[in-house]
Amino acid sequence: MPVAVLDRKLIRDLRRMWAQVLAIALVLACGVTILVLAVGVQRSLEGTLDAYYERNRFADVFAGARRAPASLLPEIRALPGVRTAETRIVGQVVLDLPGLSEPAAGRVVSLPEIGGPVLNLPMVVTGRMPDPGRADEVMVSRAFAEANGFVPGDRFSANLNGRKRVLTITGTALSPEFIYVLGPGAMLPDNRRFGILWMPRRALAAAFDLTGAFNDVSLALTREGRTEEVIPQLDRLLAPYGGSGAHGRADQASHVFVEGELTQLRALARLLPPVFFLISAFLVNMVLQRIVSLERSTIGLLKALGYSNAAVAGHFLKLAALVAAIGIALGWGVGSWLGRGMARLYTEFFEFPYLVFQPRADSYAIAAAAGLAAAGFGALQAARRAAALPPAIAMAPPAPPVYRRGPVDRLAVRARLSQPAMMVLRGIARWPGRAAFSVLAMAAAVAMLMSASFFPDSLDAIIDTSFFEQNRQDAMLILAGDRGDDVVDDVRHLPGVLAAEPLLAVPAILRNGTLSRRVAVEARDADASLSRVTDGADRVVAPASEGIVLSDRLAERLAVTPGDTLRMEVLTGRRETLDLTVTGTARIHFGLGAYMDRAALSRLLRVPPQAGIVNVAMDPAQADALYGAAKTIPGLATTVLLYQTRSSFRETIGENVLTSTIVYVIIAVLITVGVTYNGARIQLSERARELASLRIIGFTRAEVSFILMGELMALTIAAQPVGWVLGWGFAYAQVVSFSSDLYSLPFVMNPATYAKASLVVLAASAASALIVRRRIDRLDLVAVMKTRE
Repeated sequence: MPVAVLDRKLIRDLRRMWAQVLAIALVLACGVTILVLAVGVQRSLEGTLDAYYERNRFADVFAGARRAPASLLPEIRALPGVRTAETRIVGQVVLDLPGLSEPAAGRVVSLPEIGGPVLNLPMVVTGRMPDPGRADEVMVSRAFAEANGFVPGDRFSANLNGRKRVLTITGTALSPEFIYVLGPGAMLPDNRRFGILWMPRRALAAAFDLTGAFNDVSLALTREGRTEEVIPQLDRLLAPYGGSGAHGRADQASHVFVEGELTQLRALARLLPPVFFLISAFLVNMVLQRIVSLERSTIGLLKALGYSNAAVAGHFLKLAALVAAIGIALGWGVGSWLGRGMARLYTEFFEFPYLVFQPRADSYAIAAAAGLAAAGFGALQAARRAAALPPAIAMAPPAPPVYRRGPVDRLAVRARLSQPAMMVLRGIARWPGRAAFSVLAMAAAVAMLMSASFFPDSLDAIIDTSFFEQNRQDAMLILAGDRGDDVVDDVRHLPGVLAAEPLLAVPAILRNGTLSRRVAVEARDADASLSRVTDGADRVVAPASEGIVLSDRLAERLAVTPGDTLRMEVLTGRRETLDLTVTGTARIHFGLGAYMDRAALSRLLRVPPQAGIVNVAMDPAQADALYGAAKTIPGLATTVLLYQTRSSFRETIGENVLTSTIVYVIIAVLITVGVTYNGARIQLSERARELASLRIIGFTRAEVSFILMGELMALTIAAQPVGWVLGWGFAYAQVVSFSSDLYSLPFVMNPATYAKASLVVLAASAASALIVRRRIDRLDLVAVMKTRE
């Protein structure tokens, strides 16, 4: 019977405070949603990845060579720690696609003549694999086929090492090796203009003059095998045949991007939910403390009738638990819905055969436990206070607060503030702890908006620096092999070419003591203007003779500064080892760059000047003529059209930024509404008698409303500079966390970012206060004056 009575009171309290309960539950639901979403998607992605890798036998070690004999395979398989190995022929091709005027590009991979691949097994989605005896059949990646509207039986042309061939599509496939597909020089996937092609090995061997040889090898290791032990042995075997340096799965391009996404999901699950749970705990504490103050006599009466301290404390803990339950239910539902949506997005952005959002029960349990813990922590102080009230004292009116003239009063007198303004300041000073946490909560809302809003400015900086200051060419012609400088003269004579500059990319390992990085050292002419590097102040950085310029991130990872010496181990040709002086650092946003003077590198390597890439500035009016010529140039591996890269980068990133900004705005509004609405309701309940008294003695509604809203707006305004500092810190932390060997995000924080974040929070705060202010107009002055408060 006692439990039933308290439960009925609990239901009445929930009905009476439904708006406050909903505001708190929504904030808590945000934390639960992010936890369910991030943990669920992370585990779904990890489970899918592990199953896909195992089922399709994704390799552990990868290596390339210029031309290695097929007879080397038994020696590779005999290396300690190697379970199996498979050789292939891999190359870059220029494609002539129907309905596309500009040339496309493809990465062509050989298929065994007998049986299927041993490693990196492609999974046929539609159609079939090519017939090993047919040189004109090809299987293409699913995304490439869908982007171009291809179905089995369709045809397109390819320039295979200078030989144009019409190819027939036999099917589409997926591969664990190409979950994230980037073309040469690309920054984002472009499935319309770049695809993966699988062809019979005999056809590719004939096209690339590799009959009886291979230029790519993949290894699977035993359980005892160690990547760091196998790689040096494999490099030793491939060195005489133009080996370009082996690498493990951790450095495989597709795997690196997928792991980067997993890292971001883990960071999301660690960083954001605690913010929401902490704010939820504060709101629960604020509301329940006020309920205990208002219901002193009720608590005393319950105890006088025989209810124990535990029963009274449990009542308030139940109230907090019900608030948490509402938030948890909402968070579970929204998190599951968003998780399924994110899984669909991943299947579009990444080439997974499937990705089903199926979070385990413990994901929901962890989120529920965190939500209940936050609400319980917030309710603990109020419950203990209620349990500690003796019945006689609880049933008596509370002692009136003792007011003393303090610094705030003296400041208000000196400033000659109006009486309403003095009441606002005294209200803040009366509850400094509550005011401080309100400021921090709203500052967190400002910080979240800033941490989302700085992205567009940073991306604009990336575009300006990468595409207009550094890579100013219209196209890059990537050659099938390094050629002499006469190839640059040939390119200059192509239709529509206004300027052409050579560039040589040399694979190498840079070492400083125990620190090392495998990079492609770019060598360009001293007077190059189409492709160059700049420092943090947008000044052009040109490598000194026989010196090397490093990107700032590469210099940081190698722990070197200008003036230091590092060792460069060249992975091609005679595999020279050079000691170079670091002459400067550059600021780049994609990859880890190292740069040298082309003439100086040629002298050090004792070879004539060579070029593997030709950067081109072209006349837009003759673009079609240049495209047509590029599709038939012998020795051209692929083309990169920088103007298309700029456009696709801006479009794709713009969509993602818009989505994330909307999400962050909703989150910030929920935090602000939760804090300000509950704060305004509590102030109204605390000061209803005061406000009614002021109305009776002649204060206008506007003056009384100012007292209620003034405190809230003062706290909101005070939260802005705190939010700016927190937002700056959050944004900088994101920049640091996003920085990797693949890309980095510049830290750009414009004044407009601060202003936009503050305007959203101020507007949400004012709207919440106005909703509560309407209750002042409906106050029953006589009824309010009859109450003890």
